[in-house]
Amino acid sequence: MKILVFGATGSQQFHVIAESKKKGAEVFAATSTEKSFEKLKQAGAVPVLGDMSDAARMLEITKGMDAIAFMIPASLPNPFDGLEFSKNVIDAAKENGVKKIVWNTSAWLDDQKTGIPTDDLKLDIKDYLTESGVDYVIIQPTLYMENMQGGFCAPFVAREKKLSYPTPQAMPVGWIASRDVSALVVEAIYNSNLKADSLKVSGLENLKGNELAEQFSKGVGEQIVYYTLPAPELEKILASFVGEAGAAAVASYYQGLQNASEYPSKFNPGMNDILEKLPIEMTSVEAWSRENKGFFIQ
Repeated sequence: MKILVFGATGSQQFHVIAESKKKGAEVFAATSTEKSFEKLKQAGAVPVLGDMSDAARMLEITKGMDAIAFMIPASLPNPFDGLEFSKNVIDAAKENGVKKIVWNTSAWLDDQKTGIPTDDLKLDIKDYLTESGVDYVIIQPTLYMENMQGGFCAPFVAREKKLSYPTPQAMPVGWIASRDVSALVVEAIYNSNLKADSLKVSGLENLKGNELAEQFSKGVGEQIVYYTLPAPELEKILASFVGEAGAAAVASYYQGLQNASEYPSKFNPGMNDILEKLPIEMTSVEAWSRENKGFFIQ
């Protein structure tokens, strides 16, 4: 099995390499810069230079591949390019007879367009993929545990013993580890019965803010309390990472959550059914925080 991985230099797809190697796959990792080659080699992949904007190059690097673990770059200068880039990969896969594309969407997809451009764009990509004729599985993860390593959370843990996140305390979330999502992606590649499937995945714990902090505290061995980060404060922190426009868009979403009396679901109570199809061992918040304690507690 030859698997081509997109986004492997980032935390959301990096573990696809190791999970694929466990299955005995030959793993190729696409990257737009040679600076990432050494990291990818050390992880066990064959680095392949290829920018998703280059349709001809996508046709070249998908030749001979059995499957593609796909992801749209998270920080495109123009987010609307994501659709065209995705078309380049999907078209190349179809032309070269790639057997399956498994797309990690980075978040749950909405049922219909909401007017948020980056979210609506993913629905356009979904339509293009499902109509391509290539077998596919869409893996939709809820909030990543690794989000807690961001600049709006980790420093608060270190300085103030606060688990800072912009979701309201009363909003339950089924946090999921990136390694688990990668394992699900690889299992989806190898499951020949899944050919036109879209799966919303979450962790097995549906935790409100205080419950999250409790499990996190057990892992790091210190008392940490939950702190709902106000949306304006989030915007200021994010601006230096994603730019003012991107920060404003994210902050607007979380401001809506903080003003709400009812919250969108971020937990799939049917995960055990999914795990029957994609058998992996899921990571708890306590286990994840214990493993990553050094990132938060010096």
